[in-house]
Amino acid sequence: MADSDDTERREGRSLSGSAFSRTARLASLPVGFAGRTTLGLGKRIVGTPANVVLSEVQRRTADQIFSVLGQLKGGAMKFGQAMSIFEVALPEELIGPYRETLTRLQDAAPPMPPSVVHRVMIAELGEHWRDYFQTFDDVPAAAASIGQVHRATWSDGRDVAVKLQYPGAAKALMADLRQISRLSRMFGVLVPGLDIKPLIKELQDRVAEELDYGLEAQANAAFFAAFIDDPEIVIPEPVHHTERLLVATWLESPHSLAHVIAEGTQAERDHYGEIYGRFMFAGPQRAGMLHADPHPGNFRIMPDGRIGVLDFGAVARLPDGLPDDMGRLIRLSVDGQFGDVRVGLVELGFLRAGTKLDAESVGRYFGPFVEPAEHETFTFSREWMRGQMTRVSAPNAEGMGTALQFNLPPDYMLIHRVWIGGMGVLCQLGATAPFRQILIDSMPGFASTEGR
Repeated sequence: MADSDDTERREGRSLSGSAFSRTARLASLPVGFAGRTTLGLGKRIVGTPANVVLSEVQRRTADQIFSVLGQLKGGAMKFGQAMSIFEVALPEELIGPYRETLTRLQDAAPPMPPSVVHRVMIAELGEHWRDYFQTFDDVPAAAASIGQVHRATWSDGRDVAVKLQYPGAAKALMADLRQISRLSRMFGVLVPGLDIKPLIKELQDRVAEELDYGLEAQANAAFFAAFIDDPEIVIPEPVHHTERLLVATWLESPHSLAHVIAEGTQAERDHYGEIYGRFMFAGPQRAGMLHADPHPGNFRIMPDGRIGVLDFGAVARLPDGLPDDMGRLIRLSVDGQFGDVRVGLVELGFLRAGTKLDAESVGRYFGPFVEPAEHETFTFSREWMRGQMTRVSAPNAEGMGTALQFNLPPDYMLIHRVWIGGMGVLCQLGATAPFRQILIDSMPGFASTEGR
């Protein structure tokens, strides 16, 4: 008994030390940023050109941010995974050295030791938890922001994935996200014009749902039923769950979409890019839900060329599918009917009724965004995405001057984030895909604007 108590105390100190270490690393970021900013000011005083100073501050800030995020899990890991989707918006000279770190953030995190795993299993399934399994591998097969996955054999002989939540994950997530929220000025240095605070707010709003594995099991079951016979998509079947444990059938896959981004041939990029795009739009239509965690680590490459989809903790519940108005406005933009687009934006709350933004300005702002839907096929690229980010964040009337006049209604907040994130993944892939046909097949309101 004494040995058991000593073990508990050691593990407790270890977990506390880990949390303290994570907080200390996050807290070190603004200190380093202040030093770099002061150094930059000093160089400005002695005559170093402003753009050279900014470039150096950006590089040093990126070095510290990506180094810290690459060592963390919890909320910092979740934020890092969300940011990894948007790396296409960062200048190549800045993001190039850190792309490997961001790719790792999409796929893995440090694991729990077996002693902690066993304690979680007892808490969720009882002292005789091993009776549920024929075999259970103590070494995790994968680890992510709020939990890790173990391979096992269920009592009926099925190969299963057992997803366990880290002890104290809820507290760690919220603490990390609050801390990161205070660092938004630092991220503004990396990508001027990119507002990090709404992204963090969205992550905070979704934390409660992601921590409840019962809700995730319901979403997983809905997607499984909707795609059970799909020739391109594989969804694991949920088997059992508690609030902090989820068991689903195992998907045998050598690697994720992140591997295709890093090493895939162009044919592979095009093939998986099209399947990925079709799934993101088909989910609301077929399952009544939008998969809202589009980072590549959640999409597994199957040996037969299909994509296996994981992690249904973050979803937008859309029982009627994507809004018809969204597809209608995209189609009107493709057709160049920006007067009608402006009217629709006011009706939906994207533009305030009294704004002076005219149809021509709306067209200049939105036109380039709908370019992928104007062609039979479109090649997504990092250069295209960076061009859009640079254009809308430019300090002029057609950039930030126009952007600041738009509002994002709450009902569209998560849809917008997933849309932009999905585009980011397609640009990382450099995929050529029939995006227009994907919208015709799965976007309500896009195929026709009749009746307006």
